[in-house]
Amino acid sequence: MKLDSATNNPPVLYVWRHTKQEVFMTTPTRLLARDVEWSTLTKFVAHPDPHLRLGVLSGRRRVGKSYLLRALADAMDGLYVSAVAEEGPVTARQRFAGDIARYAGVNAALFRADADWESLLDAAIGLTVQRRGVSGLLIIDELPYWMAHSPELPGLLQLLYDRSQTDHGHTGGRIILCGSAMSVMNNLLSGTKALRGRAVVDMRLRPFNLSTTAQHWEIDDPATALRLHATLGGSPGYRNLTSHPAPQNLQEFDTWISSTVLNPGQALFSRSEAEYLLREDPQFTGSSLHYAIINAVAAGATSPTKIGGLLERDRTSLSRPIEMLTSSGYLEQAADPLWKRRPVITVADPVIRFHNLITVPNRDLIETGASPQAWRESQPTFVSRILGPHFEECSREWLRRHATSSILGETRTIASTVINDRGGRAKHEIDVIALTPGSDRATVGLIGEAKATLVRRGPADLERLERLKTALHDQGHDVTGARLGLFSMEGFHPDLVTVARRRGDVLLVDLPSLFDQAEPPVLPG
Repeated sequence: MKLDSATNNPPVLYVWRHTKQEVFMTTPTRLLARDVEWSTLTKFVAHPDPHLRLGVLSGRRRVGKSYLLRALADAMDGLYVSAVAEEGPVTARQRFAGDIARYAGVNAALFRADADWESLLDAAIGLTVQRRGVSGLLIIDELPYWMAHSPELPGLLQLLYDRSQTDHGHTGGRIILCGSAMSVMNNLLSGTKALRGRAVVDMRLRPFNLSTTAQHWEIDDPATALRLHATLGGSPGYRNLTSHPAPQNLQEFDTWISSTVLNPGQALFSRSEAEYLLREDPQFTGSSLHYAIINAVAAGATSPTKIGGLLERDRTSLSRPIEMLTSSGYLEQAADPLWKRRPVITVADPVIRFHNLITVPNRDLIETGASPQAWRESQPTFVSRILGPHFEECSREWLRRHATSSILGETRTIASTVINDRGGRAKHEIDVIALTPGSDRATVGLIGEAKATLVRRGPADLERLERLKTALHDQGHDVTGARLGLFSMEGFHPDLVTVARRRGDVLLVDLPSLFDQAEPPVLPG
């Protein structure tokens, strides 16, 4: 069932334990793959603490935050309000007053037209407590829009919180603050900020993984779902931006890409979406440097020095903007667990990556209506720089979700790395490695390779992994219990499967297994 379905939900299950005043609730069926988040939020609301409690939920645009919070407000009979972009403080307060009035079931005219923020917040919390007791819930969605013109809001929330803690304010009440501007939300609880140390929940909502994305888009073909996930990522809101049916095979996917992500007339056009995501954060609005850094990373610059070389700037001047882009979720920095080298920097958001690697170089063709041609000519770039790296990361993520002792032993750190051969004459990439780092010697649980090529993997791939295992041993790492793993988009030759079963220390994961549609040949205990 997809996330935006309009199916009728069964009644939410309430089980009251009067001695502890706890509420346990089943996840509404309209929420897909959010059981952990739902459990965390409902336990936060239902906690018996008689004082005001504060929680924070953040995440990039279109990841499903508002959908989740509206469902929570419905289930808990809470007051949900949402700030509006580019709305002045007077209009914002009037809108807030109207939301409070509707929640109270009275005419909005009964509220003072000039009510200030403190009075409105106090009234909103008081009404929810009056209706639900200590678990009365107020949700403020897209708080950064209000903070843009009313920066005093966190301080006012601190004031109300502190009054409650000293029994000089409302008894009980729960407030959840939400926003998509990650730099604002990250700073909300940091350093000397007003709400520092006052939130008991600080949750970042993540996009869907591979299998959940396929379920949400109702795509049964793993190869098609993988390509869509590599293009758009797992943000569920993208499905609402297209009027075209979801592609069900690779041929339909090619047509779908040309008609949506590479179509300037569609809301899903990658340039429009990439610019929208970056404008969402006020810290980057109008900043040509931040855009230039993302472009440089998309072009292959993986370190501050390489980025500085492309931009003709000193690397030290880029440290702060790179850190800001990373904390806001636009860039990722993956550390190598074997070596004390600087982390590799990559573009985190698939849509922004697709825009920079596919849309930007083909802008003339796309804007003149030749999107199908642009897509055909971009296939080598898509396969090597988008699909391949994405498949590798999905393989590592699959391993994290299936990290059992039969596969990884006692190791739990899963990453990629680069090693030198015995003579130091060549470097070898290891796509997937599971290990426990040590000061000089790591314990390796699995050495793996992930291939998104159109070729089935055979015994030669296993032999390469054996050589990598030997190279790690020669460098002093403990590979005594290391297993070997192969992740393949196109599956495996029968002779490789036979060898793997006979050896008992090899893990083979094909594409259906990556989507949890089939059981891989798991290592015996």
